[in-house]
Amino acid sequence: MFDRLIRLFVWSAAVCAGVAAPAHAEGRLDSLQHVEEVVVTGRLVRREIIPVQELAGEELHRLGAHNVADALRYFSGVQIKDYGGVGGLKTVNIRSMGTNHVGVFYDGIELGNAQNGTVDLGRFSLDNMEAVTLYNGQKSAVFQPAKDFGSSGSIYLQTRTPHFDEGETHHLRATFRTGSFGVVNPALLWEQRLSERVSGSFSGEYLRSSGRYRFTYRMQEGYDTTAVRRNGDLDAVRVEGGLFGRVEQGYWRAKAYFYHSNRGYPGAVVRNKFSHEDRQWDTNFFTQGSFKKDFRPWYSLLVQGKYAYDYLHYLSDPSLDESTMYTDNRYRQQEIYLTAANRFVPFPWWELSLSADWQYNRLDADLRDFVYPRRQTMLAAAATALRFDRVELQASLLGTWVHDLTRGEVMSDKRKLTPAVFLTWRPFGEEEGFNLRAFYKRIFRMPTLNDLYYTFIGNVHLEPEFTTQYDVGATYARTFRHTWLRRLELQADVYYNEVENKIVATPTSNFFRWTMVNLGQVEIRGLDVAVQTDWLVGRDLTLAARLNYTYQRAQDFTDPSSEFYGGQIPYIPWHSGSAALNAVWRRWELSYSFLYTGERYSSSANIPYNYQLPWYTSDLSLARSWRLGRGGLKTTLEVNNLLDQQYEVVACYPMPGINFKFIVQYEF
Repeated sequence: MFDRLIRLFVWSAAVCAGVAAPAHAEGRLDSLQHVEEVVVTGRLVRREIIPVQELAGEELHRLGAHNVADALRYFSGVQIKDYGGVGGLKTVNIRSMGTNHVGVFYDGIELGNAQNGTVDLGRFSLDNMEAVTLYNGQKSAVFQPAKDFGSSGSIYLQTRTPHFDEGETHHLRATFRTGSFGVVNPALLWEQRLSERVSGSFSGEYLRSSGRYRFTYRMQEGYDTTAVRRNGDLDAVRVEGGLFGRVEQGYWRAKAYFYHSNRGYPGAVVRNKFSHEDRQWDTNFFTQGSFKKDFRPWYSLLVQGKYAYDYLHYLSDPSLDESTMYTDNRYRQQEIYLTAANRFVPFPWWELSLSADWQYNRLDADLRDFVYPRRQTMLAAAATALRFDRVELQASLLGTWVHDLTRGEVMSDKRKLTPAVFLTWRPFGEEEGFNLRAFYKRIFRMPTLNDLYYTFIGNVHLEPEFTTQYDVGATYARTFRHTWLRRLELQADVYYNEVENKIVATPTSNFFRWTMVNLGQVEIRGLDVAVQTDWLVGRDLTLAARLNYTYQRAQDFTDPSSEFYGGQIPYIPWHSGSAALNAVWRRWELSYSFLYTGERYSSSANIPYNYQLPWYTSDLSLARSWRLGRGGLKTTLEVNNLLDQQYEVVACYPMPGINFKFIVQYEF
């Protein structure tokens, strides 16, 4: 199998050398023709075959969110784990299938972490972000790398691509944020036209915060202690640059990204312990590139590559905190990734795709008895799409081969085939804006290198976790011309998911040594509903509203003999939702957002001791724009957690109360 995958990958990359460019059109006008300029504005109504939620452009930046994790809270079916403060770890879970089953893609290429399988979304700023999109199942396309087929849910982060009007050569946007918790956050974005077909961009940002905020500590009898959150400081810098080029019937892109942070871990507030001294240093670097070209009307090629280096240094010093054990560990990860995808269009209604990926990961650490794991992963995907007037069908088959090596030992290989089928039907035709959809997908995730090989904890005999997804949904979208309501979009999905062979940690005979085993069986039943509207009142007032609601019953059926068999899995609320309202009048802009998370439990043991109270927050912002010189100046005042709610997303990790932020932005 490995040899066949290698041959497919090499053949894909070499095709471009032997395929001629398309011929020029035969017929041309004999004289110069002039057509009056027509400007068309509007919003694309998306009728995706796969459930999709998106925040883009101004809508994304009006939410008062400043990192990707904050923005994702406004999507239905999403749970965010937030360990508090500006520097707290933030991870995402889609439809209760687990953080490790979420693929996060940055400009079309997946962000990886072979060590523990999680991506800290708090480190990705929205300052240069153009769109954040969430797909359940996979992206609505067959022409994509094999990796894009390999997750139960996917988040696509699209950074800004330079666009220049006639006569423009550069753009500049400078932003400064300050506010509660000693936040100092300057950011700069520069875009430059280098030639008719090539442009470049540079984005840099610095973030500093003391992370100190007051919170109320909840005792068993209620809230009775006010304390200050300590050791939550963050000092971080992000720098990235990109080159963007156009070729005939295609494009190429190259990007380099660097992030470094020094942060404190405030830790859990337990047994009246409010202070921790743990610290972590992170350095993340990657460079990646893409090339896409339509060589013929019936053939296209996409080639991508990436190199990533991640460094983590964790320090826990008992001389600063007597309750801890001395730990001074350093981890280094490296990743190389290559992919080639081929698209064939034999008929306008039929599309085929073949793609092959190769990925290499290595993990080094200064731990005693560390096994220095290396992993090679090969993926091959075959996909097809059939499109007719009222029916669309997509189907894919993903083959995965994983080969691990530790200290010269060859571990047993993993080989899996996983299918997916997606169907949409427009019963009343394209113009009515109503469509029904359904999908089935089975996928798995490999145990992480920590799961398999972490000293005293790993288990080399672990099997992959499998998820099986079923979804039935409907979308209705319509635009109006002569009413106050200009656009209405409704989405609703009912789904059932299963997670098999869930990997959990269990203690051994020694309390200080745990091991990873396949025990879990989880069933998830849910409903997602999303409503979006745009309004125009008079000539100057525009309104926009976005509402989301999620119901989930996510049950743990691991151990039939357990008294907690069938209990709701940890941190999954039965009910959650959000609302975002925006009003623009001339140069003024007012935004309000609301988040709600219902009651839940911190353990599968659904008992009063593990009960977590519902929480909600309200955020308000007011902005004003001015013309200044060649560009525009915008000032914004934000009030977050307006009602000063005391709440915890994760038990024993209190979140900030009411806080403020002031933003000044100049752009030309």
